[in-house]
Amino acid sequence: MTQDIQRTSSVMDTQTGFYEEEIDLRELFLTLWNAKWLIIGISAVFAIGSVVVALALPNIYRAESLLAPAAQEESGGALSGLADQFGGLASLAGISIGSSGVDKTALAIETMQSRQFLAQLIEQHDILVPLFAADKWVLSTNELQLDEDVYDASSGEWLREVDPPFTPQPSTQEAHQEFRDILSVSQDADSGLVRVAIEHKSPYVAADWVRWLVEDVNRYMRESDIAEAKRSIQFLQQQINATSIAEMQQLLFQLIQEQTKTIMLAEVRPEYVLKTIDPAIAPEEKAKPSRALICIIGTILGGMLACLFVLLRQAFRPEEPKNPSPEV
Repeated sequence: MTQDIQRTSSVMDTQTGFYEEEIDLRELFLTLWNAKWLIIGISAVFAIGSVVVALALPNIYRAESLLAPAAQEESGGALSGLADQFGGLASLAGISIGSSGVDKTALAIETMQSRQFLAQLIEQHDILVPLFAADKWVLSTNELQLDEDVYDASSGEWLREVDPPFTPQPSTQEAHQEFRDILSVSQDADSGLVRVAIEHKSPYVAADWVRWLVEDVNRYMRESDIAEAKRSIQFLQQQINATSIAEMQQLLFQLIQEQTKTIMLAEVRPEYVLKTIDPAIAPEEKAKPSRALICIIGTILGGMLACLFVLLRQAFRPEEPKNPSPEV
């Protein structure tokens, strides 16, 4: 008998819990429904604000170039024997005999993102002003307008308001970081193809910068290898003059021949490390911002905040005292 009573009580408590939950959900819905105009109003304000923000954001264009690693001459055959017989002297000369294990494509990719190389690129092509002071691009005139609060074009004076240790004129480190923010370099693991992309407010500026970047890194790597080969040849010639052993002189002449070959290939091949497959062009369509997405997110965010405000206001509202029942 007692167990039946306890079981019946448990069932009644469960049903009561369901009823209370149903009542809570009903009250929650009624609370939101009663404040529907407030929710709609707040959502509308956020929607209008998101539209204003979306329209105020400038278009950003992305120029991209597809590159392939240039074919590198591989040393083999006789050089494999030279590596065994003459490796010590080659190391002193700074010469790589046979397979050096250095991936020139990976080296070029890291060079493109290095501080020293980008500083030279920015200075050589005078792109510091459009990098920091670009305001918007005018399609009708194909002009890049500058932000007058950042740079005065008439006097050539920087007007940025920055805190120390920064100065109105951007430093090399700032320029490097700013360029890295708009630069994207990636290599496909399967095909080995390299993609270089730059985002900017002007599509023509973005395309020019990608082209300059590829040209300069090829020239930088080419000049570096030529200079290294010439130093190696100079060292080897000194060793030839210092020895009278015929076999040693023959080995040295063969090494000089290989270094001369490196210089010849570098001189006749402008695209020394990275060969352009698909050059960068000025894009016709913007890459960002997605104004429709900004408006949708802003409206949804406004609706959620409005509902939260209504529920919090209801939760912290003091309860009204109930009317006492009349005495009989």
